[in-house]
Amino acid sequence: GVAGCCAKTTIAPLDRVKILLQAHNHHYKHLGVFSTLCAVPKKEGYLGLYKGNGAMMIRIFPYGAIQFMAFDRYKKIIKKQLGISGHVHRLMAGSLAGITAVICTYPLDMVRVRLAFQVKGEHKYMGIIHAFKMIYTKEGGLRGFYRGLIPTVVGMAPYAGFSFFTFGTLKSIGLAQAPNLLGRPSLDNPDVLVLKTHVNLLCGGIAGAIAQTISYPLDVTRRRMQLGAVLPDSEKCLTMVQTLKYVYQQHGVRRGLYRGLSLNYIRCIPSQAVAFTTYELMKQLLHLN
Repeated sequence: GVAGCCAKTTIAPLDRVKILLQAHNHHYKHLGVFSTLCAVPKKEGYLGLYKGNGAMMIRIFPYGAIQFMAFDRYKKIIKKQLGISGHVHRLMAGSLAGITAVICTYPLDMVRVRLAFQVKGEHKYMGIIHAFKMIYTKEGGLRGFYRGLIPTVVGMAPYAGFSFFTFGTLKSIGLAQAPNLLGRPSLDNPDVLVLKTHVNLLCGGIAGAIAQTISYPLDVTRRRMQLGAVLPDSEKCLTMVQTLKYVYQQHGVRRGLYRGLSLNYIRCIPSQAVAFTTYELMKQLLHLN
């Protein structure tokens, strides 16, 4: 939970800009990544870069806690019950952990996206509670909060799976090949080697970059479906396949399915680096090694 909050607070402005670009907000759709980063404070003030961050903080603590806790739990179950170990069980455990965390916290993510997409002067939602009420009453009750869940789950499996898989593999190889250069004794158990902080940050960043590249088109699909009635072309984005086809036909690959990817690298690499490093540190502080 602490790892997730630290990571997301660091890149909150980049997160908002990514949502505006992915769904082609009409105020910023003609701009690039850095132009939008400069335009948002001019139009909405510097706090505009943090729009939706309150809902993100409420969501990310349970999300981060559930994901990392579930990863350790699934890893043990897969190894014990299925007899699978090594790289494969890290990939499977990471995928299952990501899916579990997403399903548990999805309504908060929905509200966060709706708040982040709003532009000053055109507010449909007055805050987190108001957004919950509006979505529930206007969009079919509880079903309204799970719009876009399928592409989210489909995308989360490779994203979380490859993220944990890459980090775990880099960590294992690093400690096996160069333990003195890359490792140090754990704070809670001197017999266990852990990566040095700067190496942890590097491995976490690489893991995040690889995972984001693989799953990014599904992230674009999820955002468009989550925004639902807020978008003028919402009737063309009702299912995952329909949304993927529409975005590809209207905007192509680079400006459609991968729009905002460069920004995602900037936000995702430090985010994942901080998350994995904090996770490893908290394991030591809580005597889990």
